Amino acid sequence: MTMDCRSDDGNPSPRPMESLHRLIFADAARMGELEKKSIDLVVTSPPYPMIEMWDDLFCAADGEIKTALKQSDADSAFKKMHGLLDKVWKELRRVVKPGGIVCINIGDATRTIAGRFRLFANHARIISAFGALGFDQLPAIIWRKTTNAPNKFMGSGMLPPSAYVTLEHEYVLIFRLGANRSFDTEEGKQARRQSAFFWEERNAWFSDVWFNLIGATQKLRNGNTRDRSGAYPFELPYRLINMFSLKGDTVLDPFLGTGTTMLAAMCAGRHSVGYEIDPEFQPVILEKVAGLPDIAHETVERRLKAHADFIRERSKNGGEIKNHNTFYNWPVITRQESELRLERVRQLQFIGNDRFRVTYGDKDAPKAEAVQPPIEENPPARGGRSISKGRQLELF
Repeated sequence: MTMDCRSDDGNPSPRPMESLHRLIFADAARMGELEKKSIDLVVTSPPYPMIEMWDDLFCAADGEIKTALKQSDADSAFKKMHGLLDKVWKELRRVVKPGGIVCINIGDATRTIAGRFRLFANHARIISAFGALGFDQLPAIIWRKTTNAPNKFMGSGMLPPSAYVTLEHEYVLIFRLGANRSFDTEEGKQARRQSAFFWEERNAWFSDVWFNLIGATQKLRNGNTRDRSGAYPFELPYRLINMFSLKGDTVLDPFLGTGTTMLAAMCAGRHSVGYEIDPEFQPVILEKVAGLPDIAHETVERRLKAHADFIRERSKNGGEIKNHNTFYNWPVITRQESELRLERVRQLQFIGNDRFRVTYGDKDAPKAEAVQPPIEENPPARGGRSISKGRQLELF
């Protein structure tokens, strides 16, 4: 069985009845498991250079970074940290298909080194790196985050001139490799039509500023428990996957973390591959994936209810509604929404603890179920892989 549900001409099939997912514990700078030009979309959030919570990760990968930080050589540390990320971006250049999209959630850093407070513009450095690799930058999204800190003032408080602006946003940088994808077959065109989003979703999702996305906290509950506040909320990758890919496409996250991107791909009817260098995340990822049936059901219901509420309000206010969705038998605003359908998860199957199959059913499908995983007592060593205990499924 192959990873993509594809027709003979390479286009996505009109309706994938299942999606396949693979978890790989390895350094994403060497994604040897992935073939050249095999990925349709990348959605990820890497470690942020010069944010102290990620210092240990960067220092473990390059001892010169630790030396630079000890010597208060901020510019050298910043350069070397991004040098490590550059290796992953270079791999993306190899595995992303022509016309494929890369979405990177990144925040800038502020830090005081040798008594000097300054900004480290991570987003600008990544833009430069992708430009050098031949990617075209598309308009970016500013994710305006909710700040719950009781005292968010930096610097001299109410006294000029050394009070500093507080960073309350992150970026979602968006790049495309080459020209737009083409859809030359009826199968490809149909997959595109069925992957449409609602008109009102388009208006919200394609705004360049996103509000009201609540951040998540990652918690590891084994012997090396630690908190990492870098996880983005489910809604962020779920939106991006629906915005920039089709059902049956393959989504890659080279910094998988707790597995949010993979979960979002499962809900959206896409295949996915996730790389994570830290095997301590394995039980957290498996627990999150096991919750797919409920999350998928809630996500579909939320979107359908929001659309029904929108149509009801628009009709009440005398707004124009001229078109019709043939699957839901509902009114929609544009003809492009006429074949839109949201896939409902019927079953989640764990194939070992590193591969997963999701089966989708129609709108009257029975309540989804999860076939629970055989979780290993000891996760794989860093850079290694877990061993499937169920029937083998070759995804690539």
